[in-house]
Amino acid sequence: MTIKGKVLGTDGEAIIGASVVVKGSTTGVVTDLDGNYSLTNVPKGAILEFSFVGYVKLTKTVGSETTINAILYEDSQMLEGVEVVAFGTQKKESVIGAISTVKVAELKTPSSNLTNALAGRVAGVISYQRTGEPGVDDASFFVRGVTTFGYKKDPLILIDGIELTSTDLARLQPDDIASFSIMKDATATALYGARGANGVILVKTKEGQKGKARLSLRVENSISTPTQEIELADPVTYMRLHNEAYLTRNPLAPLMYSEEKIDNTVPGSGSVIYPATDWRKELLKNFTMNQRVNLNITGGGDVARYYVAASYSQDNGILEVDKNSNFNNNIKQRVYTLRSNVNINATKTTELIVRLSGVFDDYNGPLYGGSAMYNLIMKSNPVLFPAKYPKDEAHAYTKHTLFGNAENGQYLNPYAEMVRGYKESGRSNLSAQFEIKQDLKFLTEGLSARLLFNTSRISNYDVSRKLNPYYYKMTNYDYLTGDYAIDIINPDDGSEYLIYDPGGKSITANMYIEAALNYNRDFGRHGVSGLLVYQLRNNLQPNAGTLQASLPYRNVGLSGRFTYAYNNRYFAEFNFGYNGSERFHKSKRFGFFPSAGLAWVVSNESFWEPLKSTVSKFKLRASYGIVGNDAIGSGRFLYLSDINMNDSKYGANFGYNFDYHRDGISVKRYSDPEITWEKSTKTNFALEFTLFDDLNVTAEYYTERRKSILQERASIPASMGLWVQPYANLGEAKGHGVDLSLDYNKYFANKSWLQLRGNFTYATSEYMVYEDYEYPGAWWKQKVGYPTNQTWGYIAEGLFVDDNEVANSPIQFGEYGAGDIKYRDVNKDGKITDLDQVPIGYPKEPEIVYGFGASYGYKNWDISVFFQGLARESFWMDYNNVSPYFNTVDTKVVGNRVGHNALAKFIADSHWSEDNRDAYAVWPRLSPTSIENNSKTSTWFMRDGSFLRLKQLEIGYTIPEKITNKAGIKNLRFYVTGNNLLCFSKFKLWDPEMAGAGLGYPVQRVYNIGLNLTF
Repeated sequence: MTIKGKVLGTDGEAIIGASVVVKGSTTGVVTDLDGNYSLTNVPKGAILEFSFVGYVKLTKTVGSETTINAILYEDSQMLEGVEVVAFGTQKKESVIGAISTVKVAELKTPSSNLTNALAGRVAGVISYQRTGEPGVDDASFFVRGVTTFGYKKDPLILIDGIELTSTDLARLQPDDIASFSIMKDATATALYGARGANGVILVKTKEGQKGKARLSLRVENSISTPTQEIELADPVTYMRLHNEAYLTRNPLAPLMYSEEKIDNTVPGSGSVIYPATDWRKELLKNFTMNQRVNLNITGGGDVARYYVAASYSQDNGILEVDKNSNFNNNIKQRVYTLRSNVNINATKTTELIVRLSGVFDDYNGPLYGGSAMYNLIMKSNPVLFPAKYPKDEAHAYTKHTLFGNAENGQYLNPYAEMVRGYKESGRSNLSAQFEIKQDLKFLTEGLSARLLFNTSRISNYDVSRKLNPYYYKMTNYDYLTGDYAIDIINPDDGSEYLIYDPGGKSITANMYIEAALNYNRDFGRHGVSGLLVYQLRNNLQPNAGTLQASLPYRNVGLSGRFTYAYNNRYFAEFNFGYNGSERFHKSKRFGFFPSAGLAWVVSNESFWEPLKSTVSKFKLRASYGIVGNDAIGSGRFLYLSDINMNDSKYGANFGYNFDYHRDGISVKRYSDPEITWEKSTKTNFALEFTLFDDLNVTAEYYTERRKSILQERASIPASMGLWVQPYANLGEAKGHGVDLSLDYNKYFANKSWLQLRGNFTYATSEYMVYEDYEYPGAWWKQKVGYPTNQTWGYIAEGLFVDDNEVANSPIQFGEYGAGDIKYRDVNKDGKITDLDQVPIGYPKEPEIVYGFGASYGYKNWDISVFFQGLARESFWMDYNNVSPYFNTVDTKVVGNRVGHNALAKFIADSHWSEDNRDAYAVWPRLSPTSIENNSKTSTWFMRDGSFLRLKQLEIGYTIPEKITNKAGIKNLRFYVTGNNLLCFSKFKLWDPEMAGAGLGYPVQRVYNIGLNLTF
């Protein structure tokens, strides 16, 4: 019988040149440009084998059907596959460095921010997201944790070989990514020399594929809503406890609210006379909708190949808009991206590549940002006035909004602050890259060269337009009839027109040159390769504010890699980076960073043959090396002094009337030619094995020792006469950890398949050398031996039950009494001081991040689920921001407004009071103002930040080909996705991933519907 069909990848694109063979025979064909094949004279019951380089082999049994289609899945562990490494590629079998590769399909989450997809997806990356505000919701991520307490902790990010920021990575479209790799150990990063100590994220974008044009479209629409918000007490409880806060601290204090007001306030009544304002309801919507579109086309012939893509995304905030305004103050983040990658075979040995890309961000939102607006809601009194007054007869012709306030208009009205204006900002990144590759086999087999030039321009701007609100207050009312009168508070200060604030503007010009010479050749059982790379980076900020900042930033380097392989069993590799940095004195400017590694593929030994049916792959590898970090401080040219020649603080007045002034001179930094870069010595041991051809496991253990960390001197004798404390390369830290990843793939005869995956990362670090003050009798104050993100604070023993206990306890801080926090006198000196601070909790950055999930497909249906979690992290609730009734308004944001913090329900339910002297209540005794004693960092407000969340659930359906082929469609898939659906944590008050930022813009739960269409 004749069997026909099509071979596709998981992205729905045809696989050209895939092999289709009848098992046990010589009958076979390869797929054409559309992925189609046709086999004749195939007996019933025969087994067809579908295979392609880089994909898992698939077998199907021939039954009565004459059409058999196949979907091949990428094999991330194939020995003969290709792994992206620094400045090139290697066979997976020969890779010695610690490199984690992320499957591109796993990065396609219902988010416009790529960094939000990293958490739990890849072994070796510590990642978390603290906010869900569009435009500023980048996740924080670190390769194998943080092993420095210096200036720069995040990894080097390279997209198509060009150093970019986490913002650029966040805007990258998953559809445009060909490979996404994490370089973790010294062997993988040594070629980046002085820039690789914190790890490297290496991303390559797609290039054109030979064949007729293939167009792919992805369209998504999602609904976004907060995962969790802190629950607030009702307005009546707010008033009663506000009065209690005054009386419990001062029994003679005047009450804030009368019994009449309390008794007549009815939540939800809408009363203007007795307002009960739900600020969240006034300012926020329950949900918002976001859209994403990506379109790309690829194709080409023998001479030229192309990949062209465009995308658009719009993420909206959940802020309300005042109908009386003619502008939109809600958050709207729009991102436009364009990309064109063209490969041209100029000759049989010469290839030209042109890469053009543009990313354009347009942001519109409130003056202070979404997180700031959330904070203002939590700082506003709900019972003093409504958000705005309805227009009465006296104000029927008033054009402006009648914003509510009280007394002299000094109180915070968050609604007025939100709708009084808006801010626009934009960011553009235009990049042009030209690369030429030349095969030099006419000189010697295996020799090639390439030259790359890249230039880019990055610009930023922001513009604010705002008006000054008119505030109104109630002057009299009749609670029996409901009649009332209002009057304007600030007739001379308000405005009905917008004021223009141009904001800041910046431009950055980047230039990068890379030249490489590569050699790769096999001599029988022996394989050798060599690589030399020259790099030059130039960064210019022409509108910088200072002379030093306006000078070009430059780095230059020469890197090399040499490898040897014997009989596909034994592998050795040596790498080096020789880099120069402008930041250091000429005697310290260049550094040499070497690394070496060995690997043994045990499963390729003859003695392993009996085990191959069970353990088809078994590989051991180890590496050791030194890498560096030149980003060790915020200043330029750290070896030079920095002198302020016009410091008014040190000026003097002269003349008969002392009216002639001359500024003085001050020292900001002393010169130090000995300052140099951090150096990190890294060791890595790894085991890779595959069980039953289905389960792939990689386990790695690493150590790191970081030296020469720049640190401010703890103490300098006054007799030296220095103006400022100098810095020096004093600090040392060490770290270690474990990376574990598992990947299981199984394909069944009933047209179903199953994938299981999981990864685990444990990364910890500690101080080894840290210049600190001497603490006689308080050894616990020394940082050495503790994690670099460790917090020091007081041990809270409970709340004082009464004033008698206060009188018989060690002296603490400021004015305090019964119901306030009681601290442990650790050094037993009869008073609580800084010497009683001890290491408390886990580090602020999680030491464990993990993820696991599964995907299952049957015929045209597929479903996938993914869980993500973190552990060994502590955070602290902010006493001043969470405590009710305090005035914690940031005067830099809204001026001298008076706020009263909101009352969280958990505080109303459990706090120390005269009637309930619970020494272990959740919150101390209430107060209208901050109590110094309670504001100290302590175990009382420490919480466990660990959690496990259902990160993603997706269900998809692919329309049968017999239907799509009639419309000329190769693949059409519909899917629904949910993100951040469930969270399991000991902490219940807000989303635990936000940690101490729980009163800000919440992390979002997303419900998404989308389609993938390929022609």
